[in-house]
Amino acid sequence: MTEYYIPTASAEAELVEKRSRFIGQIQPVETEEQARAFLEAVKKKHYDARHNCWCYLLKDGAVRYSDDGEPQGTAGQPMLGVFQKEGVTNLCCVVTRYFGGILLGAGGLVRAYTQAAKLALDAAGTSVVRRWVEVAVDCPYSFFERVKAEAAAQGGVPGEIIYAAQVTVQVLLPEERAADFGARMVELSAGACRAVELGEVFKPVQIK
Repeated sequence: MTEYYIPTASAEAELVEKRSRFIGQIQPVETEEQARAFLEAVKKKHYDARHNCWCYLLKDGAVRYSDDGEPQGTAGQPMLGVFQKEGVTNLCCVVTRYFGGILLGAGGLVRAYTQAAKLALDAAGTSVVRRWVEVAVDCPYSFFERVKAEAAAQGGVPGEIIYAAQVTVQVLLPEERAADFGARMVELSAGACRAVELGEVFKPVQIK
């Protein structure tokens, strides 16, 4: 089973620390070329900033970072550590600093760059990329909430819901949980409801 985590979307977040502005910017990327293009675009946009510190990491590929003039080890590497700790890959992050005139010290810089990177990731959201089995359950309205609860318990993600004489719930399930979910549907409904497999997909699905 292949599974990995990526930012759901591009995002930006800002914090102010002792009058210095730290602008965290994150972009999903799949190649170094895309990462470099995003980095250059941010540098061009914030050409007047004191620092544009950055990092990027690719699944099974390059890991790069830069302090861009800040004291060594106070910016790029702490930013990178945020994403390694969260297990997120295929991204480029740039934290732009507009200096506010007050020195923060090494510890203060590490905290500010770390927080800016984490705020950007929180704003972007996180998606898991993996193989899913799509199933549909046709059930009475009285059983609807039970289907949703069981899908969540199996790590499933709700999809389209069709309201008619009965309700049809489509769910994306981790491939290794689809059989258990189907068995639970039969057990809980005494055979009245069954999960019908519609196919398999390999795609990102937002989880937070």
